[in-house]
Amino acid sequence: MDQVNKIRNFCIIAHIDHGKSTLADRFLENAGTMAKGKISQQMLDSMELERERGITIKAKAVRLIYSSGGASYILNLIDTPGHVDFSYEVAKSLKGCEGAILLVDAAQGVEAQTVANFHLALESDLKIIPVLNKIDLPSADIEKGYRELFEIFGFKKEEVLTVSAKDGTGVKQLLDKVIEEVPSPSGSLDKPTKAVLFDSAYDLYRGVILFVRIFDGKIEIGNKILLMHQKKEYRVEEMGIFSPQPVKRKSLSCGQVGYICCNIKNPNEIDVGDTITLSSNPVSSAFEGYQKMSPMVFAGIFPSSSQDYVSLRAAIEKLNLSDSSFSYEPDSLGSLGYGFRCGFLGLLHMDIIQERLEREYNLDLIVTAPSVKYRIMRKGLKDYEEIESAHQFPDLGEVEKSYEPYVIVTIMVPVDFIDPVCDLAKSRRGDFVKMDYLGKDLLNIIFEIPLSEIVIDFYDKIKSVTRGYGSFDYEFIGYKETDIVQLDILFNQKKVDAFSLLVHKDKAESKGRAVAERLKELIPRQMYEVKVQAAVGSKIIASARVRAVKKNVTAKCYGGDVTRKRKLWEKQKKGKKKMKQLGNVSVPREAFLEVLKM
Repeated sequence: MDQVNKIRNFCIIAHIDHGKSTLADRFLENAGTMAKGKISQQMLDSMELERERGITIKAKAVRLIYSSGGASYILNLIDTPGHVDFSYEVAKSLKGCEGAILLVDAAQGVEAQTVANFHLALESDLKIIPVLNKIDLPSADIEKGYRELFEIFGFKKEEVLTVSAKDGTGVKQLLDKVIEEVPSPSGSLDKPTKAVLFDSAYDLYRGVILFVRIFDGKIEIGNKILLMHQKKEYRVEEMGIFSPQPVKRKSLSCGQVGYICCNIKNPNEIDVGDTITLSSNPVSSAFEGYQKMSPMVFAGIFPSSSQDYVSLRAAIEKLNLSDSSFSYEPDSLGSLGYGFRCGFLGLLHMDIIQERLEREYNLDLIVTAPSVKYRIMRKGLKDYEEIESAHQFPDLGEVEKSYEPYVIVTIMVPVDFIDPVCDLAKSRRGDFVKMDYLGKDLLNIIFEIPLSEIVIDFYDKIKSVTRGYGSFDYEFIGYKETDIVQLDILFNQKKVDAFSLLVHKDKAESKGRAVAERLKELIPRQMYEVKVQAAVGSKIIASARVRAVKKNVTAKCYGGDVTRKRKLWEKQKKGKKKMKQLGNVSVPREAFLEVLKM
C-alpha cells in the first residue's frame, strides 16, 4: 500500500478566489476520506478567519486514498493560498510536491497571481496540470480560458481539463489525470533518512509540531532526529498523517507527508526549511534552506492595557511559529508604553496577524500606522542606516540622503481599462516600464512604484478602477534615492508618537491635512478645545480644532450687573486654560484604526 510508486504529492495553485479550497472538498469526497453529508464547505480552511473572509491563509496538507484502474494510490494534497501577501506559503508547499494543479476561474480568466504561481511551480520543476474551474457559472467563458492558457503559458486545448468544483463535474477525471501525469517520488528506503521541514504549528500540550516530507529512508517513533541547520537533536514521541484530521502512525517512509512531535517547547529552536535526518546515520548534505521572505510593511503592536504585555509576547512567539514570515522585536512608545515592532509581507498579512492575536489569544491591541523600511545616510557618515518607524528618524538637518524601497508591479487588465490603471499608477509616483499584450484583449502593464505607495490600498483601487477585472503582483527590486520627511501629529502642541508617519515630501501636506481632518471627526469633545496639527519638523502644515464642551456657568445668574457674569466667565476661562496645559487628550482606539486605514 505504501509503495513509493503508488504515491503522488501535489498542490493546487491559483489566484485568490478561483476555487482551490472547494476543489479540495470534492477531492476529499471522491477519495471517500469524508462522507458527503459530513463534509463542510472549505473543509481545509479550518481557521475561523479563513471561513469568514473566504480566503486561504495557511497551506493545509491532507492524505487521500484513491482507487484508479484497479489500484489504490496515496495522494498527498496541499491546498495553498492565492493572495499576493501569502505567496511564501505557496513557495514552501512546492518543496514537498512533484506536481501542481494550476486552477483558473473560467469567468475571471488568468490573473496576476496565476502567472506568479505558475513561475514558482516552473522553477521548482513540477509537472503542471492546467484546469479551468467554475464552468457551471452563466458568465463562464471557456473558449477565452483556453485561449489565455495557450497565449500566456503555451498549454494546448487538449491539455486543459474543465471542472466545476461546486457540483463535482470533471473532478474524477482530474484525479485520474494527477495519477497519470504527476511522477511518483524518486526516493529510496535504503538511503540515509532525509526529510524537509516545510511547515510547523504550535500545540499547548505537545509543543512544536513539525510538518515534514520524507525524501529518503524512514523515521520511526523513538528515533533520534537531527535538524541539520539548527544542529539540534530530538527524540520522536509521536508521528502521523493528515486525513484530514491527524491520524497517528508508527513510522513515515520515503515519499510520504506527515507530522512529527518531539516535545519541543521553544519555538525559536525551529527553522522552517531545515533538513531532518537520523542522528545515528545522518546524510552527507542538507537541502538548501528556503529563501526567507523579507518583511515589507512595518507597524507597532501594543496592548491596550500595559498589564497584557507578557501575554502579548507569549502570543506573538507562538503565532510566529505557525507563520514564520512575520518578524518582531521589542519596542516602546511614550504614549503607548511597551509593545513590539513587527514586520509583515503586506497589509492583508498585517490585518490577519492582528485579528489572530486578538481572537486566538484574547488580547485587546492597538496597531500603529504601517510604514516600510527606509534607508538614510547622516551627514558626515558613509554608511546608511535602516529606519522602520517614524520615531527612529533623525532631525531633517542631520539627513544627507534618504532611500526608499521600490517594487516592480505587474498589472493584468483588459484593454478597456488601460487609461484609469496608468493614471492610478502615475498618481502613486509610478514609472512606466513596458506593456505586453497577452492575447487580443488582455494587457500586462509593468511599473516601478515605491513600495510605500502600494501597501495600503493599491489592490483595492486596482479592483475599483477595473470593475473587478484587474489584478496585480509585485516583486521587490531594491532601493532608490528619494526625499522622505517625518510627519508628526500634535494634540495641543504635544506630539503623539503613535501617529507619526514617514512620507514623501511632495505628499506631506495632503496627507497631514487628511489625517488632521479625520482626527477632528474621531476625537470626542473634551472640556477644553483640542487643536490637532500636522507638522514637518517645526513647520505646521495642517491644523484642525475640536470644539470644547460648553457648560453654561451663568445659568443661575438672574438679573443684576453684567460684571457678575464676566467674573464667572473669566474663572471658567482660566480653568479651561489650566486643563489644556495639564490634561491629556482622550484618543479612542477607533482613531488609531481609522488613521491606519487612511
